[in-house]
Amino acid sequence: MLNRPKRHYPGVIAVLTTLLTISGCALPPMTDRTVSWSVPTEQTADTRLGSVIAPLIETHPGESGVLLLENAYDAFAARVLLAEGADASLDVQYYIWQYDITGTMLLDVLYRAAERGVRVRLLLDDNGISGLDELLAALDTHPNIEIRLFNPSIVRSPKWIGYLASFRRLNHRMHNKSFTADNQATIIGGRNVADEYFGAGRGALFADLDVLAIGPVVHELSDDFDRYWSSASAYPVAIILPEAGEKDLAQVVETARECSASSEANKYVRAVADSELLQKLLAGNLEFTWAPVSMVSDDPAKVLHKKPENGLLSRQLAEAMGSPERSVTLVSPYFIPTKTGVEMFRNLERKGVQVRVLTNSLEANDVAMMHAGYAKYRKPLLKAGVQLFELRKLPGGESVEGKLQRGLMGSSSTSLHAKTFAVDGESLFVGSFNFDPRSVHINTELGFVIESPELTQMMEARFQEQTRFTAYELVLDEDGHLQWLERNGEEVIRHGHDPGTGPLQRMLVFLFSILPIEPLL
Repeated sequence: MLNRPKRHYPGVIAVLTTLLTISGCALPPMTDRTVSWSVPTEQTADTRLGSVIAPLIETHPGESGVLLLENAYDAFAARVLLAEGADASLDVQYYIWQYDITGTMLLDVLYRAAERGVRVRLLLDDNGISGLDELLAALDTHPNIEIRLFNPSIVRSPKWIGYLASFRRLNHRMHNKSFTADNQATIIGGRNVADEYFGAGRGALFADLDVLAIGPVVHELSDDFDRYWSSASAYPVAIILPEAGEKDLAQVVETARECSASSEANKYVRAVADSELLQKLLAGNLEFTWAPVSMVSDDPAKVLHKKPENGLLSRQLAEAMGSPERSVTLVSPYFIPTKTGVEMFRNLERKGVQVRVLTNSLEANDVAMMHAGYAKYRKPLLKAGVQLFELRKLPGGESVEGKLQRGLMGSSSTSLHAKTFAVDGESLFVGSFNFDPRSVHINTELGFVIESPELTQMMEARFQEQTRFTAYELVLDEDGHLQWLERNGEEVIRHGHDPGTGPLQRMLVFLFSILPIEPLL
């Protein structure tokens, strides 16, 4: 026999060499990490925010003031207003921060605050900052800005190589989102910082929900930020990213100015200036709902595979919500109840508790694998008595501005991203927590439990009204097959498979659904 020539695979060899190199490397020590804490409320009482908020809090002892931010323009405007109104500190924490119109504009807002003497602490999960390494390194050189990366990868590009070598660690992410000014006011919820969350640019819009809060819960949030900021997983960017100089910072500022002057940004700036929130604020008519509010949050040690007693948000949330007696109304973009969740809902229905769920349809879901994890539970949920709805796409042709006015349930070219649920018309949860295994066991999450019958019943009524027009209702026919009911006025259209999808897409979801990946979803 002839000997075959040996083949060489330089690309494969290079990757394997890299893996062998980094697999033995650990994260660098944090011997030079600075120590800092949230500015005490007493020291910000005479700031612009403090002087406005203090009289309101005095008239509502023991309660926090909350304002739901459904409109995407209002949600962006609120962040800008807090940053521009801050005099002492800005503590900002996000899972995703993109290098796009809104991401660049908000970084510029933080820079301008630092320029006037505000201390800025920015904590970002390292998984969601693609393309920002140089920019963040440059901003970190500002004397009033400090940036840390949560659970960072040593390999900066491509990051997937780091996952191959350190999957067990890097699979755990910080999914929290918060924006706090002067320890006086904060914004938390489901929105990351990217155009699709604020209706900028030409892409799809995520229908989402945030809460602007003042009062005692803000102090809880600030303490929680400190816990994450000083955690073993929060690394100063100077340790992880390449060194930057003063010229790099000047270039960042210039780039931000150019972005803000672009035609797309100008349209967005005008839309934000016309936002209802800003108009009410300037007119002094911004009304908060006052109620007892508590924060629920995972211990940051969760990403290190440590689960302190009562350190999990899921357990805190169950305790805060208590045992439902009449109704549970749940909105979750990624809804994977697992067998345990299905049994829980079944038991609630047996007790006479009405359970209603809204999640994304396949045509609206931005992650097909997540939909695969959910799809296999649709029949069991319906058989258990759960009322199940899936957000649908409406006919196109509507402007982004028009879509934004529809609020929580969204409209055409929209994917549901809000995470909220209401219990018994009394308590409302808003935060970053999805009803899936990843939120329960893998990622860290954050949210508020609001004990307000007014807001809870408003959300329940809105759910009832809008699911009729913006969602498919799922039912089982006489033979036990799934049916999607689409209501257009008085007309009801029945679909026998996931509407708005093709055979290949549905086959891909089926293949994903039989893989043993549910614990990772």
